[in-house]
Amino acid sequence: MSGGGDDGRGVHVKSSGRDSATLAGARVVVNAGPTYEDIDPVRFLGNRSSGKMGFAIAEAASLAGAEVTLVAGPVALATPAKVVLRVDVRSALQMRDAVLEAVRGADIFIATAAVADWRVAEYSSHKIKKGTRGARALELVENPDILAEVAALDPRPFVVGFAAETERVAERARKKLERKKLDMLVANLVDEHVGIGADDNAVELFWPGGSEALPRASKLEIANALVARIAGRFRAGRHA
Repeated sequence: MSGGGDDGRGVHVKSSGRDSATLAGARVVVNAGPTYEDIDPVRFLGNRSSGKMGFAIAEAASLAGAEVTLVAGPVALATPAKVVLRVDVRSALQMRDAVLEAVRGADIFIATAAVADWRVAEYSSHKIKKGTRGARALELVENPDILAEVAALDPRPFVVGFAAETERVAERARKKLERKKLDMLVANLVDEHVGIGADDNAVELFWPGGSEALPRASKLEIANALVARIAGRFRAGRHA
């Protein structure tokens, strides 16, 4: 069995064939990509997330036998092979609603999305014009923490978070893992060669009492390795 998807370069990528059904029967929810927080009809607050890592994970989980729901922010990527349901959203609030609906009864939630931390307090229904008195100050309010909300559910799925950092990766990853009470956290150092927007990635996995580094590889290869690790810890927890 094999499958493929768009790697963001318009090239069809063949999967590595990891179809050993390590997640057979599991319901998995993946969120991916950025969120856009509209300021007015032509401007928004956003980030550089391409969604490539999340889409690769959704594909890898599907090929591993899972029933996958993908909640996607605004990205230009084709739906991965075998994904059961894709829900497209734009804002953090829309992503929150879609994720909380999708995780009902789910076994695993993999939170790869780069959800905006803030949104504007007041959306302008008309384009904000330049004034003679300089730039207009925008009042921002915090968006909900989707990952923390899912981790606090009872019952809750096995929760995997992601953290993109520019420094002190291990230290900050450990703190996030413990603070949000996650089952696993995937962290990576962002630079011009790996991480956001790039085709390759290099990550380090953290879980209570352990960690493992995965060296630089394509995002599809990293996704296959991550899904295998997630499946192992999920199954071990079920039989603990």
